[in-house]
Amino acid sequence: MTDAFVPQTGADEGARAELTELPEVAVTGLTAGSQPFPAEHARPGAELPVGDEHGMGGEVKGQFRIVAGRFFRQRLAVTGLVVFALLGVAAVVTGHVWHYTYSQITGQYAIGPTGQHPFGTDDIGHDLFAQVMRGVEKDIQVALMVALIAMAIGTTVGALAGFYRYLDNILMRFVDLVLSVPILAVLVVLGHLVSKQAGNWFWVAIIIGGLAWTYVARLVRADSLSLRERDFVEAARALGATNRRIILRHMLPNAIGPIIVNGTITVATSIILESTLSYLGLGIQPPEVSLGTLIAAGQDTATTQWWLFVFPAIFLVTLILSIFLVGDGLREALDPKKTRVRA
Repeated sequence: MTDAFVPQTGADEGARAELTELPEVAVTGLTAGSQPFPAEHARPGAELPVGDEHGMGGEVKGQFRIVAGRFFRQRLAVTGLVVFALLGVAAVVTGHVWHYTYSQITGQYAIGPTGQHPFGTDDIGHDLFAQVMRGVEKDIQVALMVALIAMAIGTTVGALAGFYRYLDNILMRFVDLVLSVPILAVLVVLGHLVSKQAGNWFWVAIIIGGLAWTYVARLVRADSLSLRERDFVEAARALGATNRRIILRHMLPNAIGPIIVNGTITVATSIILESTLSYLGLGIQPPEVSLGTLIAAGQDTATTQWWLFVFPAIFLVTLILSIFLVGDGLREALDPKKTRVRA
């Protein structure tokens, strides 16, 4: 019985010797970004890969592929993206290759659609096709500028309010004050002040962007309130990261989904607001054109010269609808709670 408890000293020493003589092998069980480490990274003292195909770069690429796959499986979203892209490209190309410019007098007055003038001409002799394409280009230009302004202001205000507790109450009360003011009334007053200035489309975009950032601020603030309590933010703070780095490198990238979705909605909303101002005569002024000014000019003759009203209205509705379809598709694709994507 006593022999069973005698330690096998020789066997243990032999096992230790075999373990110390084992060659270095790849540790395939450990992963970073769902990718196995190659053999060279398993050796003692080797640094872990960062930002390449084995590290966080692969994880980011994987997330992008997932979001892109969800988006492109939605037929309506893809249709909206294609239509919006075609309208933008056609508007830019038409200004360079079409044989009439939007301000040129063709000498043919108030004629319907023909082969030479696909959308007809107005009473002054302008080619309506060139004017509609110019209006689409100008509306997209204003809308994208408004979206950039609104996203920049809203993201900054929302991130500061969500991260700094002492600024939250002050900034959110200011946001509530801006939201309580009727935006259309303010646009009408300010639009009247800048309607006679040269290049007034720029000032129209500034005014709309200066009033359209509040919803972005509320969304970013809501996400920041949740993200600032997460473990990765606490870990970054414990490692000595500055507040600026935490906000820019850790919090905002995790709130990029709502920002992008709201940005697309802002593009569509700004087109509606700009067209409304132009329809009232307070937006883009001649010799520039927008879809709103063309609709306003053609409404009085909608029954006799239908092409002056119908074509600008169709393009305006198509442009807005395509942007809303893209925004809805992005919302579905960026929603982490969605397990299936609607076709």
